[in-house]
Amino acid sequence: MEIVLLLARLLLASVFVAAGAAKLVDREGSRRAIADFGVPASLTTPLGVLLPLAELVVAAALIPASTAWWGAAGALALLLLFVAGLGANLARGRNPECRCFGQLRSEPAGWNTLARNGFLAAVAGFVLWQGYEGAGSSAVGWLASLSAAQVAGIVLGLAVLGVLAAQGWLLLNLLRQNGRLLMRVDTLEWRLGAGGVAPSPNGVEVQPPLGLPLGDTAPEFELPGLHRETLTLESLRTAGKPVMLLFTEPNCGPCTALLPEIRRWQKEYAEELTISLVSRGTVQENRAKSTEHGLRGVLMQKDWEVSEAYGVASTPSAVLVRSDGTIGSPVLEGPDGIGALLAYAVGERSRLPMHPGGQQGELHSAPEVELPDLNGATVSLTYFRGEKVVVLFWDPECGHCRQMLPALKAWENNSPKKASKLLVVSTGAQEANREMGLSSPVVLDEHLAVGPAFGAPGAPSAVLVDERGNIASELAVGAPAVLELVTRAPQEVRA
Repeated sequence: MEIVLLLARLLLASVFVAAGAAKLVDREGSRRAIADFGVPASLTTPLGVLLPLAELVVAAALIPASTAWWGAAGALALLLLFVAGLGANLARGRNPECRCFGQLRSEPAGWNTLARNGFLAAVAGFVLWQGYEGAGSSAVGWLASLSAAQVAGIVLGLAVLGVLAAQGWLLLNLLRQNGRLLMRVDTLEWRLGAGGVAPSPNGVEVQPPLGLPLGDTAPEFELPGLHRETLTLESLRTAGKPVMLLFTEPNCGPCTALLPEIRRWQKEYAEELTISLVSRGTVQENRAKSTEHGLRGVLMQKDWEVSEAYGVASTPSAVLVRSDGTIGSPVLEGPDGIGALLAYAVGERSRLPMHPGGQQGELHSAPEVELPDLNGATVSLTYFRGEKVVVLFWDPECGHCRQMLPALKAWENNSPKKASKLLVVSTGAQEANREMGLSSPVVLDEHLAVGPAFGAPGAPSAVLVDERGNIASELAVGAPAVLELVTRAPQEVRA
């Protein structure tokens, strides 16, 4: 039992030494953390000094056997105080920043923090219970009884453990720092087919859009804010407006440059759109940026969990969540792509950007299309060179496609002479497509390769290709935007 009590005291002492010393080194951070727990501002400065000193005193008292019981009592009192304060905050839905070990470890406190302190409190209670008449051997006396070789062995072992712990800590932080880069590499490898853009069975280079498919249910999340509040996607949607999630980082240069614009958007478009930032890093870094630029709705993900759930591979990026909780856009990267998404979200643009992050008005060659029509003859997009053609991505089993079919057939029967041609790229069976009764050419994309090559997330969607084979419009997604693209005069469609 004496050895068990000694090991328990050493564990507590090491924890309190690390915590107290780290807090003294980072006094300003400790003061802010105390304030985050709801302590009155007038007490944060003295407690920022007294608390780490008390922890060091407790650690020192736990070492000699003569004072170990009192040290355990002090440890239990401090730990119960931590547990009570943290439990009260968690019960109110707050996740204050935990700087239990100063700058060595800073993160929003949660139930795992409560469990850790509860375990340490149980250890202190054990020492207090079993050690009233003797809390084990004296650590100092035990060391004095050892030979020089034994002491050297213990010191060497502790040094090796310290080096291994330091290496593990550095490796963990390195992996966290490069998590976004690793995810980006995985995304690029997938998109490029592990060494080159992966060709489809039809020879079309497939470059799928980033993010989740349009119309999928947006992943839920529950994240702490900068002021001890907890927000979820559901709470962001309570106003009945679309939500634009902006993924940023405090040390990202383009993100910082975009912050003044984000604040302007939050002010100007508050009635049409909820704009919330999903960031990472420390609360202090993000709070400083938020205060400087007057931002609202900054949420803190612990690592990359929300970014990964939404298919976000870099910062700054953005994605639109519709008011019904479904995905309303691909992931748009960079200031230009985010600006285009904002314009679409507030109704200033009727279609999603065709090339996320691209420059408006920039010309891009359309991917080649060579597919069989309903009679088995090969139809190529090059057959339409010299005239504008709307490439319409279709599925005869799609409910939205069926709803817009009468309007599309009416346009075919009454289209003006200078109207763009229409090429329907469809999935499904030959007979189902024939039954639609469209007079425009319909080609069958059996392997679903052409739509992703154009960046189309599904059906119905469409894009205009000009006389030279270049993409001449943004991607229209959904029946209203597709009908508008098909029926408008060609000169009015030009991006």
